[in-house]
Amino acid sequence: MDARIYKTKWFIRYCRRERIADNSLCEAIKRAERGIVDADLGSGIIKQRIPRSGQGRSGGYRVLIAYRTADLAVFLYGFAKNESENIKDDELTTLKEIAAGWLEADGKLFGRAIKEKYLQEVNCDDQK
Repeated sequence: MDARIYKTKWFIRYCRRERIADNSLCEAIKRAERGIVDADLGSGIIKQRIPRSGQGRSGGYRVLIAYRTADLAVFLYGFAKNESENIKDDELTTLKEIAAGWLEADGKLFGRAIKEKYLQEVNCDDQK
């Protein structure tokens, strides 16, 4: 996998609360790199399904990712299917603006965001 993968501060807390492991995030990006995307929401945002522990993807989580093929993935937002079928239009508009910022950011900004704990890198190297 060649993409650099990150999760935002909000998404880090969400993963901790919902017990979503990094290997699930890595699998979502691996699927995207194979062209398997659950939904392309435009402006560089894709939606992928992530399974709940011990269950399948269909009843699990929906995650929104700022994504540039084989280059960059930033996990922005997540929700459980049983909480909501989809996000509202105004939420999507805001997420598209946030995604644009990350997709246009340079290495210096990423470095500063990691140092200030706004972003955390997801390490997929040790994943099977």
